[in-house]
Amino acid sequence: MTRLLLMITISTVLLFSFSSKNNKPAATNTLTAAEIKDGWVSLFDGQKLKGWHKYGGAAVGNAWKVENGTLHLTASQKSDWQIRDGGDIVTDEEYENFDLKLEWKIDTCGNSGIIFYSHEDTSLYRYMWATGPEMQVLDNKCNPDAKINKHRAGDLYDLIASSPETVKPALQWNAVEIKSLNGHLEFYLNGVKVVSTTMWDDNWRNMIAHSKFREMKGFGTFKKGRIGLQDHGHAVWFRNIKIKRL
Repeated sequence: MTRLLLMITISTVLLFSFSSKNNKPAATNTLTAAEIKDGWVSLFDGQKLKGWHKYGGAAVGNAWKVENGTLHLTASQKSDWQIRDGGDIVTDEEYENFDLKLEWKIDTCGNSGIIFYSHEDTSLYRYMWATGPEMQVLDNKCNPDAKINKHRAGDLYDLIASSPETVKPALQWNAVEIKSLNGHLEFYLNGVKVVSTTMWDDNWRNMIAHSKFREMKGFGTFKKGRIGLQDHGHAVWFRNIKIKRL
């Protein structure tokens, strides 16, 4: 009996090992053959900043580092924000209907954001976030914004509070999906749908009219634009950034 149990155990281990080797997840910042066939495109290869620039057209500031397969904003203190070479960054290309996926982790008490439909015209809009909606990136435990409704991680910033709350603690990776198709917008955080709304209709305009963006002419009106990552003066990491045009 003992010998039989040993043989069964060895067989199980070998079978599991074989299965694991043949079902390994894709390496970080790469696409599977199935994803490529389905139309997904990587926006970050883990090695360089190709495809990105600082909002306004300049090269990406050196506070943004490619480190260990991540896109890392190396900000440590708010006081550094005014003097270091950082800034919001955006994709070189614009997107209309899309499915965007990425992962982020934020430093303790940190704040950042993922912007979409950013309209890059610095003669009219000094900041990226003055044009495009944002999925909030935040440490909900200790950043002051966490005390404000619609400013917490996963929220459609200042417009819709996410629900349920699925964000992980600071310095842990969170998986994001943002889907926009013909005005229908969905946010997913760690595999759970947390926001669903329709853009550009009367309700959308009413939400903006009752938000901090009400005086920002053009905010939330653009139906095509760039994907942006926010420099809010805190360290943040991004990886596995990929997009599919719909």
